[in-house]
Amino acid sequence: MRPLADQISVHESVHSEQSCDTAQHGVKRLEAISSTWTRSGLAVAYIGIALLAFATSLEVQTTGNLTIFATSAFSSHSLVATVGVVQAVVLSVAKPPMSKIADVLGRFEAFTISIILYIAGYIQQAASNSVGAYAAAQIFYAAGSTGLQILIQIFVADTSDLLNRALCSTLPQLPFLFTVWIGPEVAQTVLRNFTWRLGYAIWVLVLPVAFLPLALALVINQRKAARRGLLPPSQFEGKSAWGVVKTIWYELDLFGLLLICAAFSLILIPLTLAAESGWDNSSLITMLAVGGVCLIAFPFWERSKTLAPRAFFPRDLFKQRTVVVGLALAFFYFMAFYLSIYPYFQSYLLVVHNLPVATAGKMVQTFTFSATVTSLVISFAIKRTKHYKSFVVLGSIIYLIGLGLMMGYRTEGSPLGVILATQIIVGIGGGMLNVPAQLGVQASATHQEVASATAVFLTILEIGGAIGNAISGAIWTNNVPQKLALYLPTETKSQAGAIYANITLAADGWPMGSTTRMAINRAYQETMTQILFVAVCVAAPCVVLSLFMKNYKLDEIDQHVKGLVIGGTQDIADRRESASVAGGSSRIQSEHLLGGNDDDDEDDDERRSLISRSRKRPS
Repeated sequence: MRPLADQISVHESVHSEQSCDTAQHGVKRLEAISSTWTRSGLAVAYIGIALLAFATSLEVQTTGNLTIFATSAFSSHSLVATVGVVQAVVLSVAKPPMSKIADVLGRFEAFTISIILYIAGYIQQAASNSVGAYAAAQIFYAAGSTGLQILIQIFVADTSDLLNRALCSTLPQLPFLFTVWIGPEVAQTVLRNFTWRLGYAIWVLVLPVAFLPLALALVINQRKAARRGLLPPSQFEGKSAWGVVKTIWYELDLFGLLLICAAFSLILIPLTLAAESGWDNSSLITMLAVGGVCLIAFPFWERSKTLAPRAFFPRDLFKQRTVVVGLALAFFYFMAFYLSIYPYFQSYLLVVHNLPVATAGKMVQTFTFSATVTSLVISFAIKRTKHYKSFVVLGSIIYLIGLGLMMGYRTEGSPLGVILATQIIVGIGGGMLNVPAQLGVQASATHQEVASATAVFLTILEIGGAIGNAISGAIWTNNVPQKLALYLPTETKSQAGAIYANITLAADGWPMGSTTRMAINRAYQETMTQILFVAVCVAAPCVVLSLFMKNYKLDEIDQHVKGLVIGGTQDIADRRESASVAGGSSRIQSEHLLGGNDDDDEDDDERRSLISRSRKRPS
């Protein structure tokens, strides 16, 4: 047990309480709505989260097996990494605006926007008539997808204490235990009996239905809070049109979000396009230069209290060592993921090991299955031990070892069981690393900051993935065509371009054992080994970084989350008093739902007394 003075110092340095006036409108609105939650209402909301998680995870497992066929339909299989980078860029840049919308407008409003964007992406993907249109559809699809991802994690943070948050954060991943096996079968059925377009179109109906329980739970509690007079007045009330524009400008930090979105987009997209067309294109150089300028300008804008009074990236948050280290961990972890599992592992299995679509899809998704199971086990372990750092360290080591084994054993002559085993090992490492690292970053934030902290973590995660995707695409593009031209026999050498562009031709055009097929397999194998070597190098820093995270005792950190939450304790008198206070500024701390702190009463009284005094000090 840490000395009591040290415990209080953690509260002072990490969670100095912000006044109600500093919270943004959406946060105040959420806290008012949270004060009306009942156990049954919260249960319905989590059922809605589970349905959304099941629908989106099944969609990912299905459509993830369709991408290579959609791009091949336009004779552009080689652009699968480019499509992935476009998607990853949007996944990166959409998280900050969506979390900011949730803080400013409210959680329900942000969820609704995400669902609309998601559906628009499905429609455009199903109707696309060129690879350009298909790639453009990723903008809407990825914006909706990343919106739901970040909002589900924010909702979990709003409705759970830190001790139970790892477990609650893992719950939306549980459907992957089933969908990783169902999705490839659905994709194969769609391809065999219909067309890849239907694989996207069906989700236009499925997703809104899955959203209904959560939407109803949020709306009902919102109305309940309104009837009790708990909702804060509109931030636009009594303001002129110009006043509304200024409020939106400052509250959303629009220029800061524009800078960060432009920086990531203009840097990441040219990196993958250059792999295809080279750096002779002056527009790519211009995009990269402008992106660099935006990236340099962004921190200066965010540090200005005059220009960005509601900066998306909280200034104090980045003084925390665990936050900086956690973000770096996320970056390298996901970069290595996109150099080992995606985007070309499935193509490799279809060609080099001659597997059917469903089997190859299941092999790829073994990582997701093992990572999900591991995350669930580790979440219970975190709840029991009340610490998270040791799991991050051990996970980083296992992740690196698994990637090393993958490089050695993902070969044409290796048995599928051995290749599968390397996937499982990497998945175990990823499951031990990802959720606890996110928890460490969230533990360094106050309730006002937790949405931004979560969004920053997931944004940096996706940026790492986008860069990994771009590197994979560059290696693939610069190696496979050259190796095909070098290894193909004379009679099929002229078809090197067609083989490179079409996965179906590469996998089914020639039988295993033929001279042409052996040449194709060799080109794929050598390129895959190069990609995996880079993955190992990228994952190595994770081990060192994990050692620098602070090992918070999670049950001693109070983020001042208000209302009914999973795992806290609540002062009933405060709850009753808050019912008469309008404006959503109640002092509700949390109601017991799944169990709280086990310390004895004397220690609790002393700790509460010291924390109460610490709150009076300037933050």
